[in-house]
Amino acid sequence: MSKLALGSAQFGMQYGITNTSSRFTDDDIKEVLRIAKTNHIDTIDTAIAYGESEIRLGKHDLEGFKIITKIPKLSSKEIDIEKWINEGIESSLLRLNKNKIYAVLLHHPNDLKKSEGKVIYESLKKFKDQNVVSKLGVSVYSPSELDNLISNFDFEIVQAPFNVIDNSLINSGWMKKLNNNGIEIHTRSTFLQGLLLSDLNKIPTKFNKWKDIFESWDHQVSNMNISKMEACLNYSNSFNEINKIIVGIDNLSQFKEILSYDLSKDYQKLPSLNCHDKMLINPSNWESL
Repeated sequence: MSKLALGSAQFGMQYGITNTSSRFTDDDIKEVLRIAKTNHIDTIDTAIAYGESEIRLGKHDLEGFKIITKIPKLSSKEIDIEKWINEGIESSLLRLNKNKIYAVLLHHPNDLKKSEGKVIYESLKKFKDQNVVSKLGVSVYSPSELDNLISNFDFEIVQAPFNVIDNSLINSGWMKKLNNNGIEIHTRSTFLQGLLLSDLNKIPTKFNKWKDIFESWDHQVSNMNISKMEACLNYSNSFNEINKIIVGIDNLSQFKEILSYDLSKDYQKLPSLNCHDKMLINPSNWESL
C-alpha cells in the first residue's frame, strides 16, 4: 500500500497560497479517487473545517478508503460538550455517507488542556468503543502541542507538519517518541502549501524575509537535477517513522505528476534548510505577514 495519503481540503475550499487552479468538479473528484485507488492510496484526510469537502467526498464510492476527519476548535459558547462531539461526528458520517470511518482527530488538541478536556476525550472514545471509529488522534501545528497530551490521553494517530525546512518533528524528539510508542505519524505540509514548489520569482513578496532559504532550496534542487516536487516527496518518504504523507493537490495533472515519481530514493540528507521561525513554517501565521 502507498505511503501517500490524499488531502481533500481543496475539494471543499480554496486552499494553498500558490493555488490558482479552478474548483474541483464532481467528475474531477471521481477521477482523483479512481486514480488514487489504482495507485494503492488507501487513506483520505478531510475535516469538518474544510468547507464542503466531506459532502463532496460522500457523493462518491469511498469503499476501500480509510477516511480520517477532524473535529474543529471548541467554541466558548458550547455548554454540552458531549452533545457537541456527538453531533459533530454523526454529521460527518452523514456527509461522508459512511457508517464508520478509520479515524477522528482533534483539529485543536489544546482544547484537551482546558477544563473540558476529559469530557472531550471520553466523548470521542465512546465512538471508538462502539466501533464507529477505529482510531483517535490529534492534528497539531507544532510538536510542542503534544507535551502533556500523549502521556495523559490514549491516541493512536498524530498528524503534524513536516518538510525540508520544517524539521520540528525530529528536533523536538517527538518523531522518535511517537514511533517508539506505536503511534501512527501522518505528516502534512509536504510542499508548504505550494511555496516549496514555486519559482523564486513567483513567491509572494511577504516571504522576502526568508529569501535566502528559498534561494538555497532552489540551488540544491538544481544541483541534484531533480524537480522540487520529487525532492519534497522523497525527503518525507525517506523517514521510516512516517506512516502516511498527506499530499494536497491543486488539479488532476498535479496529482498525476506526484504519482509519476520514484519515491525509493533516500534524501534524508538533502536539506540544510532547517528553519525554526514559526512565522514561516506555520501557515496559520501567514495572514499577519
